[in-house]
Amino acid sequence: MLQSFVRCLSVFLVSSFVLACAADPPREPCDLVLRGGRVIDPASGFDGVVDVSIREGRVVALGTPAPSACEGVDVTGLVVAPGFIDLHVHGQDTVSRDYMARDGVTTALELEAGALDVDRLLASSEGKARIHYGVSAGHILARVFVKHGIRELHGNMASIGATGWMTERATKEEIEALVSTLEAELDSGAMGIGMGIAYTPAADQRELRAIFDLAARRDVAVFVHIRAQRNPQDVAPLVEVLELAEASGASLHVVHINSSSAAAIEKSLEMIDAASRRGLDVSTEAYPYTAGSTFLESALFAPGWRKKRGVDYSDLQWVETGERLTPETFAKFRAEGGPVILHFMRPEWIRRAIAHPGVMVASDGMPMQRGAHPRGAGSHARVLSRYVREEGLISLSDAIAKLSLLPAKRLEAVVPAMRNKGRIQVGSDADLTIFDPNRVSDRATFEEALQYSEGIEHVLVGGTFVVRDGELVAEAYPGKPLRGAAPGARSGSD
Repeated sequence: MLQSFVRCLSVFLVSSFVLACAADPPREPCDLVLRGGRVIDPASGFDGVVDVSIREGRVVALGTPAPSACEGVDVTGLVVAPGFIDLHVHGQDTVSRDYMARDGVTTALELEAGALDVDRLLASSEGKARIHYGVSAGHILARVFVKHGIRELHGNMASIGATGWMTERATKEEIEALVSTLEAELDSGAMGIGMGIAYTPAADQRELRAIFDLAARRDVAVFVHIRAQRNPQDVAPLVEVLELAEASGASLHVVHINSSSAAAIEKSLEMIDAASRRGLDVSTEAYPYTAGSTFLESALFAPGWRKKRGVDYSDLQWVETGERLTPETFAKFRAEGGPVILHFMRPEWIRRAIAHPGVMVASDGMPMQRGAHPRGAGSHARVLSRYVREEGLISLSDAIAKLSLLPAKRLEAVVPAMRNKGRIQVGSDADLTIFDPNRVSDRATFEEALQYSEGIEHVLVGGTFVVRDGELVAEAYPGKPLRGAAPGARSGSD
């Protein structure tokens, strides 16, 4: 009797298993499915051809056949990557964000210069942003406010009597006011503290230490443009901020290590690695061009700049006209104030930075206008074309990590939303960049910056197409403001 029961039960279980296998597997409902693309997830190391199903702005399935009711987009032959995250974008206007989107960027942050009135600034773009955005608390802007009572910079640095905030030391009371001002911005959602020490040579160790101490106390990173070098081999500016980070316990991110280090790039990267091994939370970034761009009226062009940089007037390109400068035009335009492109880096310095493990890619993109530096339009596609496809300097997976995962991880302890970005996994945000690895390339040049990258076929922000079939989608503005969370609120998910 018992044997007969066991035999019947076995037949029933086997039959049930066969029937279950013959039926369709469970399928997630979805709004959209990307079919047949090569999905690269730098977080897990996955690299394979699977469908990506999206619902309500999130990835809900990978590889599971999607219901036929889902809208399907054939991306066969294309790479599906996490949307690119740029930590260093000065162009926070609509036009500049359009160029970023066409370059595969889904999140563009202003973390070097930062901002004041974070609440108002973030609110001003709601419903009008093609991609996600956010800011740090800006030390330079706070210094202008504390010293001059000016809360917003209109026009250029020269127009506000710049010498005061660049060249005057802060008093004890002013330093206290600076710290209070920056802390209020952190309370409003700033992602960290942005410092352009190269532009404030009068900021002494008391002032810098007070701000690093604030960053340590609030558990946020300081995003620093280090002081100008005294010569192209000088590492003293980097030593200064590493020592401040070590003494205060603050996290440190050194912006554009390529232009800040120049010929000392190898030594600088070694120093950052050594600091990490000692336990410092330190990171850095680079952009893939041999020229920088800044304002001619800034402290970077104080007397002696040619000797320090190892360059001359003809290495400067005036953005408004595209002309190379002479001693006469240098004096004229410096008095007027405005953006200039500085040609001074060597290709091997850029390659060294891009190839280094852990170095992120960030554009330092300027507002896009005629004559602007092309990095605001082509940095991300340029890495994929020049350093992956053409030179084989880094692998495609490593490049995607530098463009997406590493920036997300730099911020995720402070910005909960970043825990779901820079990845393609079930539950991650559907911020996705889909490109042709054989065609992707930058088209913007120093002669003509206003050219979109090509080969970026589709870009989704929160599951919404902002670029489709290589063109911007009209009236698609799904970008959201991203905020840093108060320390007590950082353990949860966004």
